[in-house]
Amino acid sequence: MSEDDIQSRVASTRANLETTLDEIEDKFNVPKRASALIERAKASYEENRTPWIVGATGVAIAVVGLVAWALFSGDDD
Repeated sequence: MSEDDIQSRVASTRANLETTLDEIEDKFNVPKRASALIERAKASYEENRTPWIVGATGVAIAVVGLVAWALFSGDDD
């Protein structure tokens, strides 16, 4: 193997390592991931609000039911 071949392989390996490290950094960058998730949720809501409204209504009913159960259940010891 010639000196140029070795230099070329080293440069290629460095570039691959740099790319891999950048991808790992992106995966563990919590603020960036959260921001992307929020943007996807906003886009989904703007595209079709019905599932979001149905889901929020379901959660509200569940919370009210749990509060009512906690208040009116007869197992106060």
